[in-house]
Amino acid sequence: MARPRVAVFRPDDERIDDAAALLDELGAEPVPDPMLTVEPTGETPPDAEFVVLTSSTGVDILADAGWAPGDATLCCIGPSTADAAEAAGWTVDRVPEQYDSAGMVAELEDDVAGKTVALARSDRASANMPEGLRAAGAVVSETTLYRLHRPEDAGESAELAAEGRLDGAAFTSSATVEGFLTAAEERGISDHALAGLNDAVVGAIAESPAETARDAGIEVDVVPDEADFEALVRRVVERATRRE
Repeated sequence: MARPRVAVFRPDDERIDDAAALLDELGAEPVPDPMLTVEPTGETPPDAEFVVLTSSTGVDILADAGWAPGDATLCCIGPSTADAAEAAGWTVDRVPEQYDSAGMVAELEDDVAGKTVALARSDRASANMPEGLRAAGAVVSETTLYRLHRPEDAGESAELAAEGRLDGAAFTSSATVEGFLTAAEERGISDHALAGLNDAVVGAIAESPAETARDAGIEVDVVPDEADFEALVRRVVERATRRE
């Protein structure tokens, strides 16, 4: 039986290498296609009563900069972010039940009226969280920890999908979905790439990227119960293997 060919879109650093190694360990043929490179801004969040972190990338950048939450209530949007924060030696106080902006607003809205809340995220973060927290009465500041760019040579997965040679894809953010679509458009293969992707097993790490994919006409087959990359990849590979 041929190994299923599965694309992953982690940032262009050791995470894409780790993702490829995980796919190989699970019996898939990896297609590492980084759609993002991370450019730290050098900024850190101001002192606040609540600090919200939304990615392990942000945690790593702040830890490397020597930042620490101090007496702030540290809020992390999901288990991977919380794990990274605890690995940095910080105490994580709040993790929402739903791992997205709406979940964080629901987690904090009863506690932040009149309180300062510092959001530390990427330049592509949505406005939903600051708007929701301000509506709850919080005094919100926003810090851009890093900017995300798409590597010029990204797009091997789009070419394989257009050729009908991709068995699975694991999207970890809305930005990776958009990167795939842009890469296909630049190559003039949008329709074929979309059709090929819809013949494959498509996974999204959470509802936000899943919604972005669906809005673009991509059929999403897998969304894990927890926003965990390994859980996502395992489920995509399992389903793609059953189809072989």
